[in-house]
Amino acid sequence: MFIEVKNLEKVFHIPEPWYIESCIFNEEKKQLDVFVGIRKGAVLICSNCGAEQQPVYDIADYNRTWRHLNFMEYPCYIHAELPRTNCQKCGKIHRVHVPWAIKPRSNFTTLFDAWIILMAKDMPMNAISRLVGEHDTQLWRILHYYVDHAIEAQDLSDVTMISTDETSAKKGHNYITIFMDPQKKNVIHVAKGKDSSTWNDCKRQLESHGGNANNITEVCMDMSPAFIKGAQENFPKAAITFDKFHVIKAVNEAVDQVRRNEQKSCLDLKNTRYVWLKNESNLTEKQKETLDRLKDCHLDTAKAYRMRISLQEIFQYPGEIAPMVLQDWIQWGLRCRLEPMVDVAKMIKTHYTGIIQWFTSKLNNGLLEGINSVFQAAKRKARGYRSDKNIVAMVYLLHGKLDFALNG
Repeated sequence: MFIEVKNLEKVFHIPEPWYIESCIFNEEKKQLDVFVGIRKGAVLICSNCGAEQQPVYDIADYNRTWRHLNFMEYPCYIHAELPRTNCQKCGKIHRVHVPWAIKPRSNFTTLFDAWIILMAKDMPMNAISRLVGEHDTQLWRILHYYVDHAIEAQDLSDVTMISTDETSAKKGHNYITIFMDPQKKNVIHVAKGKDSSTWNDCKRQLESHGGNANNITEVCMDMSPAFIKGAQENFPKAAITFDKFHVIKAVNEAVDQVRRNEQKSCLDLKNTRYVWLKNESNLTEKQKETLDRLKDCHLDTAKAYRMRISLQEIFQYPGEIAPMVLQDWIQWGLRCRLEPMVDVAKMIKTHYTGIIQWFTSKLNNGLLEGINSVFQAAKRKARGYRSDKNIVAMVYLLHGKLDFALNG
């Protein structure tokens, strides 16, 4: 079945001197085939040096095919002869780059690539594969091409702060460490593992893209000894801020451990876990009643709860007062005779400088926690990713704020 050719170049984004010779709907294969030719006497751009106005030398490939966006519900393919130019400037004979496909030797048009990248942000690659009828290995290659080129083009010269956190990459003890610029809120590096060497990887990435390790003035992280070591060795001029959410998480876990220990001898504490862990404004009416009844009594759990609330409130104090109040809290914790709370007090004392740095930097890993949540949700939906390279590509796709240069 032939389709009349009239202004179809605009429909399929075919620029001069290329033109559509014919469109044929193959009823047996249920696909649309678009045959493209090049006008006689056409001059093209040298694909080697970029010189313009180069005449066609010969035809290198008489039947190249590119998968295009679907036409209605049917797959669409562009077919064309692929000419070569004999460049008068560089003296090289090279195949020309066709305007509908950015990637040399690609089997897909740029618009098809853009479609795949758009869907990959919300759909697992195996689901996209079923939808478009292409093997997912080829689709991953599309994503890697654009992610790799976009990373290569990153400008990190303005980065002065770094936030980092690790997340599970796949089952078992397999982790990746994500580094981001908290000012621009974009991922700047993803490293395999969660040891101190990940910071060296980040430094190399930063400096290979215009950044300078000596310009990093602040880093934010959890209290991992490996992270502390890596940050101090690779960014020696940066002040370390320990993420306040990790401090609050530690004291929450301590309160819950006190409750677990005490509920063995106190029936009133049965089924009250979230009464002590939630902020009061988030409690249900029933939970509020339980809290009002128990929070001022002589239970160890109630005492630990009051210590938690007090610690949280310190982070609302002015920066001139908070360090002194935190010192008082540490002494309270060390004397409280509740082992889990004593451990938290010792942890805060050990990491005191990095914790009070928050009152100066105001850095936290809240955004990174959100990034981790989105990545983990995508990973579960995809039922995991087959390789570390795929994992890294997905993190960059979701949160790298990369320029994929899909406009050519």
